[in-house]
Amino acid sequence: MKIFIFTIICLLAVMVCPSCIDDSVTTSPSAQPVFSTDTLKIGYTFTGEGTPTRTFKVFNRNGKGISISSISLREQDTDVSWRINVDGIAGASFSNVDIRANDSIFVLVEATFPKNAVSGKVKREAHLDFVINGVESTVVLHAITENVNTITDMEVVSDMRLTAETPYRIMERIAVMPGATLTLDAGVRLHFHNKAVLQVDGTLLSNGTASQPVLMDGDRFDQVVGRIPYEIMSGQWAGVRFGPESMGNRMEHTVVRNTVEGVTLFSRQDEEIVSEPELTLLRSRITNSQSTVLCSNARNVTAIGCEFSEGGAGLVSLASGRHVINHCTFSNNYLFAAISGAALTVAGQEIRADVSNCIIYGLGADVSPGELDGMDVSIRRCLIRSNGTDDDNFIETIWGEDPRFYTVRNDYLFDYRLKPESPAIGAADPLLTMPEAYVDFYGRRRSADMPDLGAYVYVEPETEQPQ
Repeated sequence: MKIFIFTIICLLAVMVCPSCIDDSVTTSPSAQPVFSTDTLKIGYTFTGEGTPTRTFKVFNRNGKGISISSISLREQDTDVSWRINVDGIAGASFSNVDIRANDSIFVLVEATFPKNAVSGKVKREAHLDFVINGVESTVVLHAITENVNTITDMEVVSDMRLTAETPYRIMERIAVMPGATLTLDAGVRLHFHNKAVLQVDGTLLSNGTASQPVLMDGDRFDQVVGRIPYEIMSGQWAGVRFGPESMGNRMEHTVVRNTVEGVTLFSRQDEEIVSEPELTLLRSRITNSQSTVLCSNARNVTAIGCEFSEGGAGLVSLASGRHVINHCTFSNNYLFAAISGAALTVAGQEIRADVSNCIIYGLGADVSPGELDGMDVSIRRCLIRSNGTDDDNFIETIWGEDPRFYTVRNDYLFDYRLKPESPAIGAADPLLTMPEAYVDFYGRRRSADMPDLGAYVYVEPETEQPQ
């Protein structure tokens, strides 16, 4: 009986409680809201295109309700299209917005910015003012904008040069036709839309530098979800494809990321044996591919001082051809699926591969499954994650060691430079270091006497911190 009476009392309390809520509004100037941020960072966006929607909250932590007399933009810039939504209502300005005691409201903001008068990145700021009980508070709206050259479908039929003043957005493809050369100046940025591709049937010369690398990636700059940026998201565009007759390609200080298929070289249609490299990669980063990041089908590749990382189907696949891989870092911490291939796959009876002073580490297999017996493949003075013993193919190997990268996969930090305790520091064979490897991606000089393994030169932490 006592339990029954107690239950009835609780039910009555629940029924009566809503009528007891104090809906009175205070007019005291000291009763002010709390904002979840004082600066709303909208991020980087192209001019002429809508920004991502950004959100902040306005909290009333007072014991009584408050009424926001007005919410409005201070600037009257008719060229900028600001779109604001306050607690589910869209408008240009708002008045008499109530927030009950110990409650909150959402404010959503997005914008479209006109073309900038100058090239390069331009900071845009506006001020969203709130007046509560005669007191004004402000949230700064901050964005970085840049003009963009939009290319839908471009065929390069004669020699062409792209310069770095303004980034390029490719909606469908750039096709370099046979006999033509496309040259990318230092600092060029190519942002590819979904399924867009760079198809090279002629020649590509990508001339990045340590201070101004060439960048090829997707055209999304916001967050995938939460704090995961599109910068680490694969599958945003098709990739770079070198056709069967493409020759003499060179990519230096070039970053290719966020692709479906990475960089692919398709096999020649004739049986002519070519001795020169058909693709030379110098101090470049090929990363974040749903497939491999580099796949060569019976074509010759030279890669020096490069990072190959984050591939769903493994990293580098070399099928036949003549290949030189020197001072490269292979590391696979792919996020979005189980890794189905090795960091380095070599196959084909016609293959000749010389891999030296490299680091091969990460999730998935290290080197292609199966025996390398009888193949003209040497993996010399490399640090490899697995345990093993040297043989005719693996020579002076550093087995089963952790190179101690700065990478923290769970924090989405992918930095393959070396920590002070890394066994790769000073462990390379200087006699195997090729001349192009004496400067790394960041422009740092490699020791001539005790060079470090992998793509990156170790620097003391007090001198340089991970970026």
